[in-house]
Amino acid sequence: MDWRPDPASPLPLHAQIAAHFLAKIRTGAWPSGMRLAPQRELCRRLGVNRSTVVTALGQLTALGLIEGRRGGGTFVTDTSSAETERSGNWNDYVEEGIHYPNLPTIQDINRLEYEPGLIRLGTGEPAPELLPGAAMNQVLAGLSQRVLPPLSYEEPLGSPVLRAAVSRMLERSGILADPASILITSGALQGLQLIALGLLPRGSTILLEKPSYLYSIHAFQSAGVKFSGLPLDGRGLIPERLAAEAVRSKAAMLYSIPSFHNPTGIVMDTERRKELMEVTGRLGLPILEDGAYQELWLDEPPPLPLKALDREGRVLHLGTLSKAASPGLRIGWIAGPEPVVRRLADIKMQSDYGASSLSQWAAASWLTGGYHEEHLHTLRRRLRERRSLMLELLRLHCTGLATWNVPAGGFYIWLSLLHAGPPRKLFTAALHAGLLLNTGDLYDRSDRRHLRLSYAYASPAELERAIPLLAGLIRAGG
Repeated sequence: MDWRPDPASPLPLHAQIAAHFLAKIRTGAWPSGMRLAPQRELCRRLGVNRSTVVTALGQLTALGLIEGRRGGGTFVTDTSSAETERSGNWNDYVEEGIHYPNLPTIQDINRLEYEPGLIRLGTGEPAPELLPGAAMNQVLAGLSQRVLPPLSYEEPLGSPVLRAAVSRMLERSGILADPASILITSGALQGLQLIALGLLPRGSTILLEKPSYLYSIHAFQSAGVKFSGLPLDGRGLIPERLAAEAVRSKAAMLYSIPSFHNPTGIVMDTERRKELMEVTGRLGLPILEDGAYQELWLDEPPPLPLKALDREGRVLHLGTLSKAASPGLRIGWIAGPEPVVRRLADIKMQSDYGASSLSQWAAASWLTGGYHEEHLHTLRRRLRERRSLMLELLRLHCTGLATWNVPAGGFYIWLSLLHAGPPRKLFTAALHAGLLLNTGDLYDRSDRRHLRLSYAYASPAELERAIPLLAGLIRAGG
């Protein structure tokens, strides 16, 4: 929340808050029908006690600008007339849009990640100090010294220079994809959105591991696509269950994260990958392979990607620079059959007319200049150090409370609680203790036993403070 107390103001705190809320309502930033955050949450955001918030809300209630409603909650009063109610109430439009809103906990996480003082224990990105700031500055400085063409639109598939660089990078992992079969996207998430909109008919079903990152976003559900979860074991997705479920659900596609799975960290072994390709080959089932964490191995490189085993053009491979080099560049890619990537490029042109030209130039320079491999070497070493620290802290403080895996790469430790409780209760208790968690129900709606812990974002000092706090919350039942 953007309010800060003004020590020079003659008004008491409650009056300053009331004036701030009043301005939000009068300017339409808070439209009629909008639900205010609970009082406890307002206190936390504003940094004041509850009596101050209650007094401020009381002033607005007296003015008829907010009201409590049966069933709970405080809402901005609907002052529109019956004749203009539908056309003037933005709340109706907000609730009726076809794109699903994020899960409430995801919305909370997206907002709270930028609040100072919270230790982010589940964040799926590298900490700023792990990003290659100096090297990226060299890349950008180099661009500034070149005579660049005007910042015009790129080709529908993306910059030819960047696609050629991505093609060479993929070849090092065993994937043969020439530049004509690569589409540059504005991050990997856009790749998922394009596939959901462009390749899958409404009402179709996509198979995926359960738990899975895909359960935490709504790109496919908003496109009318249904999910059917498949079980995992320590070797990855279990192929024996795939064929029967594909037939039963009439599945249109399989989504998989075979290398350093999000959220469990599991690596699908070589034999499983071959079995998966054989089963899906017999079914004629296309595969969407998410390779976001593929380069982030810490002990040894993972087996060949599914796309490297593909001889029939059934696999779409999704990649990104966000997890290793720069989330802010917003550069990802899809590698697949040329007709498919052209179809997705057409949809992308309809939605944003191409990823940022400046970002594509920077990404191309990053890859062609040898920066990427050098940075990965450093990043892996530093992630190993953080992984070791978190594992040791878990051993010291969480033994007897939970079990956990030892990930061979990626960012995550999948913590399995021995005694389950309501995930939202633990999330809220952790928040009040200054910890921001990613609970297991974000990746499997029925999951009450897991936490996705990231060793990639919180600093070592923060981890040393956070894990004992987390252990205390688990011991107390949230």
